[in-house]
Amino acid sequence: MIKKYSTTEEDKYHTQIIAICVSSLSAVTYGILFAWTSPFIVKIIEDKENYDITESQAAYFTVIPPLMMILTCPIFSKLSDVIGRKRTLLIMPVPYVLALLFTIVSNKLGVLYLSRFCVGIGDGCLYSTLPVYIGEISVPKIRGTCGNLVSVFMLLGVFVVNVIGSYLDVKNSGYICMVLPIVYFVLMMFMPESPYYYIAKGKPEKAKKSLRWLRSREDVDEIYLKLSSDLEHQLAEAGTWKDLFCIRNNRRALVASLFLRIAQQFSGTATITVYTKLVFEKSGANVSSEIPSMAASGLGFVFIFVAGFCIERFGRKKMFMISLSSCSIVLLTMAVYFYLDDKVPSVDVTPAKWIPIAGTILFIVSTSFGTFNIPTLMSGELFSSSIKAKAMSVLTLTFGVFMFLANNIFHFLDVWVGFYAPFLFFGVFSIISVFLTIFLIPETKGKTLEDIQQKLYRKKTKTVEVVEDGKTRY
Repeated sequence: MIKKYSTTEEDKYHTQIIAICVSSLSAVTYGILFAWTSPFIVKIIEDKENYDITESQAAYFTVIPPLMMILTCPIFSKLSDVIGRKRTLLIMPVPYVLALLFTIVSNKLGVLYLSRFCVGIGDGCLYSTLPVYIGEISVPKIRGTCGNLVSVFMLLGVFVVNVIGSYLDVKNSGYICMVLPIVYFVLMMFMPESPYYYIAKGKPEKAKKSLRWLRSREDVDEIYLKLSSDLEHQLAEAGTWKDLFCIRNNRRALVASLFLRIAQQFSGTATITVYTKLVFEKSGANVSSEIPSMAASGLGFVFIFVAGFCIERFGRKKMFMISLSSCSIVLLTMAVYFYLDDKVPSVDVTPAKWIPIAGTILFIVSTSFGTFNIPTLMSGELFSSSIKAKAMSVLTLTFGVFMFLANNIFHFLDVWVGFYAPFLFFGVFSIISVFLTIFLIPETKGKTLEDIQQKLYRKKTKTVEVVEDGKTRY
């Protein structure tokens, strides 16, 4: 079938939205395997007939993926520059399918560990490549709203696994979830490669073909020349590791992106999402943990969809600060509850047993408006093409390290201090992060990738005004 393109000069966005939606489908599988521990760790530990696995052994299920992400992200970042963003993304379903297959064919601890290793490999591919692909195929007008779809699909995956995990065992859920990465692979085959990649490789005709598909118009020469000029300017840098740290725009982008990832993890965004059932069980409320888990992930999915429009309207920076502020209030409230429950037996918290459940749901909703999605969105916007692969390696490595640290801090503080302590730690860090955001994060709303680079490179200058008396005002 021959695709018909518009002959008008106005861009159409529907094909870009299709490409973003299809590429983001991989995030559903990521969300499923990310939150897989929430419903299934308890089932595996309690099922002594089929699994001879202790709680301490099962704890490594959450630790292994971020460690593998750290090891594999530099490989996939480099690979996306060599073979292309699309081909690298087509590799991603392979480790995810293997991960699910291992949970189906065996109940041995070693095989389940191998499954989690495969999850980490897929995660490294996703975080090092998908934000770059989406940032390069979308125009500024829709990049914020549609770039948020990655996080929307992630939370959809979290919701799906909580629902499936409430009714099915490990093996049967594996069969169902395996369909998703296969469907993603088939659909992704029909999506275009990033035009930036083709331009960088000196393939103008392929770049124009990609642009025609993405912009739904025949005449893309002007767009091609603009992208080529922007890319030539960005690739004028050597793109060395030294450039990442020494050139002003690269350094500012790196500091901002690293801060976003650290603030994301140390606000408890990933850790508490994974341990929602544990929090509900600790609350002592007379309600099955499955119901609030499904409610929390379901509401998170709904609100993160709404958040995409808020991010485009109010900006990344403001929404990230609002999200952190909301998280801090919820976390500190929960810290007070668990402190009174654990350390002050004279205080009866029975009438307030609803606080951990309501707090966790509100926390997940709060993360939906910033801490869950904005770090991923902005990681695809902030870096120039010459340095993007190296930057994504550093970012994905940082993401894995701090996810690992956040999970271990949660366990350490819970065991050695009390269950209130991790909430106190995450809450205080969220407050600190609100103020750091003011100074470290640039606003990228409505800007092209080249505009963002110019803003990052520009030094702040004082405004000078000469008035009638000849004096200078600053």
